[in-house]
Amino acid sequence: MKFRSEQGILVETLGALARVASTRNAGTPALSGVKMTLTGDTLVLSSTDNDVAIQFVVAVGGDTDGQSLVSARTLSEIVRVMPQGKVTLEVAGDVATVSAGRSHFTIPTLNAVEFPRLTPPDGDPVTIKSTEFKRALGQVVLAASRDPQKMHLSAVLLTSTPGGLRLVATDGYRMAMRDLAGAPGEGIDQFLIPARALSELQRLLDMSDEVNVRFSDLEAAFQTPSMTLSTRLINATFPPYVSIIPKDTPNTAVVNREEILDALRRTGILASDTAPVRIRMSSEGATLTVNLPDGSTSVDDIDAQFSGDEITVAFNADYLASGIDACGTDEVTISTSAPNKPALIRPVGDDSYLYLLMPQRL
Repeated sequence: MKFRSEQGILVETLGALARVASTRNAGTPALSGVKMTLTGDTLVLSSTDNDVAIQFVVAVGGDTDGQSLVSARTLSEIVRVMPQGKVTLEVAGDVATVSAGRSHFTIPTLNAVEFPRLTPPDGDPVTIKSTEFKRALGQVVLAASRDPQKMHLSAVLLTSTPGGLRLVATDGYRMAMRDLAGAPGEGIDQFLIPARALSELQRLLDMSDEVNVRFSDLEAAFQTPSMTLSTRLINATFPPYVSIIPKDTPNTAVVNREEILDALRRTGILASDTAPVRIRMSSEGATLTVNLPDGSTSVDDIDAQFSGDEITVAFNADYLASGIDACGTDEVTISTSAPNKPALIRPVGDDSYLYLLMPQRL
């Protein structure tokens, strides 16, 4: 097998493949590899860790057809440091040679026979605009749990609504929900998609204007003309998220998003998991405060349009900043009913997004 390609194209593609390839399964070395299949001027590259799989179709200058399997991480790092311009990859026997300019690398190949066969679901597709889907993933995936022991919380719920699709994620301390109005909901029931897979998908959605979503009982696949990302679905019960959304939040502050994010960056210097940021909201505006046992303090006053009764609520500073930042609008609302009740953070003028945050004890 032998082909030539632009270094910049290979860097992006191999970077994604290396992030997916397994680094944990010593018993199956093939899972650490990227499989390359060259036919004419078309190169198909694939990697998987048996939970998530990515496949790219790249146009190259083909010389000799064939297929090979090499370490995804090693190949990615080699191509990344190559000079810009054409990179040539040639496989002869059990050795792959990568060259560009006056730089040459040789690396051993892996046993391609051991690489799993990738067969994404072939059900009827649901088509979503890539830009809108990428924005929605950026607003929701951040709220999924990173604890591998909490499988049902390390996923994003994708479900249909009367108006389209809905994405929901929660780690037990916060919840993010985004509706995709107008998106076709046919064929979507309720699926739990690993947040890790969607985080990787978010990086790749700039490749096409639209993405097709297909499901089977066990897998989901997201496809563009040049990329397919497939992932195993999580078989678990998602929390009854609708019931935890408060229906009455009479105390509401409207704040400038950038102004409160700047204040949270400053108070975040002292804030921690055990030292939350306190927000006092009143007709005079909003005051953000952090107090430490050693006497250290941080106080920041910002403008706010407030309605309701004066209230002070404590939050994890990072979680609060993440939700406010995800809103994306110039102004956001922070609403709550009591210091010990969940708060709702919403973008002003956009009802499609909701971020719920549990308070901490004062």
